[in-house]
Amino acid sequence: MTASQDHKRVNDILLGPIERPALQWLAAHSPAWMTPDKLTAIGTAGAFLIFFSYLATRIHPGFLWLASLGFLINWYGDSLDGTLARYRKIQRPKYGFFIDHTVDAFTETLIVLGLGLSIYVTFSVASLALIGYLMLSVFVYVRTFVDGVFQISYGKLGPTEVRVIIVALNTAMFFFGVRTITLPFGQFTVYDIPVALIALILFAIFVGSTWTKARELATIDRPPQPGQSP
Repeated sequence: MTASQDHKRVNDILLGPIERPALQWLAAHSPAWMTPDKLTAIGTAGAFLIFFSYLATRIHPGFLWLASLGFLINWYGDSLDGTLARYRKIQRPKYGFFIDHTVDAFTETLIVLGLGLSIYVTFSVASLALIGYLMLSVFVYVRTFVDGVFQISYGKLGPTEVRVIIVALNTAMFFFGVRTITLPFGQFTVYDIPVALIALILFAIFVGSTWTKARELATIDRPPQPGQSP
């Protein structure tokens, strides 16, 4: 199996009924000079805008709105590049799969580290969320190779929903400011709670999905019995 060509894409997200028609409309109305590679670059630029905006919140909280704009730009580029390729029938399966998901790993790292370097979320908590995301990404890519299923969403949640949650968190940060809580193991902000919850959910999905898939594969892919040919 060639994972980049033969995989089945699963993206059953809560906002799918809104997002899919919107992406199709954007693809149909994109100018001829717009290409999937340019959209990938636009999505990456959005991630850089988010990163530097979070850093700039140390100067003024108003930069949170610029970070939220960065999420919109990142969504536009990251979500539309594949849709545009499919709409124009100019897919490059191996190249597209490789570039899309390596760039995703870079941009998500940039975004989460930026959040951890802001004044609103503790760096260690943001790092846990990043680790959870990268672990789940590894599971998704390995599963794509093993059984040809590229599953983007879990429990109706995917990258788009996560972006919406973080934009809502940005809005709360702006209006309520920095609020800290002291726990026996350190001082944290109130915004560390939802970020830590996201990290725990990612870890739980990784562990649960890995265990389930390993048991399923152990049943399917049994070793040869004594006396049988391999």
